[in-house]
Amino acid sequence: MIEVKNLWKNYGENVVLEQLNVTVAEGDFITMVGSSGCGKSTFLNLLLGTEQLSRGELLINGKPIASEPGPERGIVFQQYSLFPHMTVLENIMAAKAFERKGFTGYLFGKAKREAKSAAEKLLKEVGLEHALKKYPHELSGGMKQRLAIAQALLGKPKILLLDEPFGALDPGIRAEMHQLVLNLWREHGLTIFMVTHDLKEGFYLGTRLWVFDKTRHDPQAPNAYGATITYDLPVSKNSNYENLLSLTK
Repeated sequence: MIEVKNLWKNYGENVVLEQLNVTVAEGDFITMVGSSGCGKSTFLNLLLGTEQLSRGELLINGKPIASEPGPERGIVFQQYSLFPHMTVLENIMAAKAFERKGFTGYLFGKAKREAKSAAEKLLKEVGLEHALKKYPHELSGGMKQRLAIAQALLGKPKILLLDEPFGALDPGIRAEMHQLVLNLWREHGLTIFMVTHDLKEGFYLGTRLWVFDKTRHDPQAPNAYGATITYDLPVSKNSNYENLLSLTK
């Protein structure tokens, strides 16, 4: 589904990513770990289309990735993007309205009824059917993240990008979100890329775990070389976590 061929990304003389060569099959769940600033989120933005690669190729189904975000790629950030003056249901319906060409942010008649039905179905999938009339300030962190995931699924994407989506949640809520994402991944046949700083989370959720790191260093020019994927580990739910963990040390 996705081919990365000799991909480089730099900002001027600051090289962030170098020599990435990897393929991803439809339905893979890729988790990405590595130190801060090693290019994980940059790679996610390249997939989204908000950043452009400097060299190489990034292909989806054999074609260069679009140079701007599209409905086939949904994204969830750690920080939520919600309209505070709208209810949960209205937030989803507004996102649906903004998809329309020449949008005004309003829906009428049949379009409004269809948007309401689609929004209610999505909110039921993410466990928010009881909170349709609540406002963002009335939601817990986990509920806000569920709402953000519903927004990301609105365009029925085939690729879901998650940028440290659970980092601000307490362990109990995080476990619930893990199960939700795994269920949605299976039910929607998604291909997922997820950035995380939690190695255990990466092994638990993913079918493959990528470790981003620099293999070349120059003390005189610390920005001359970028990170690459130093490990691409297939993860089995029955595998020995401790053995896999030792490979990354």
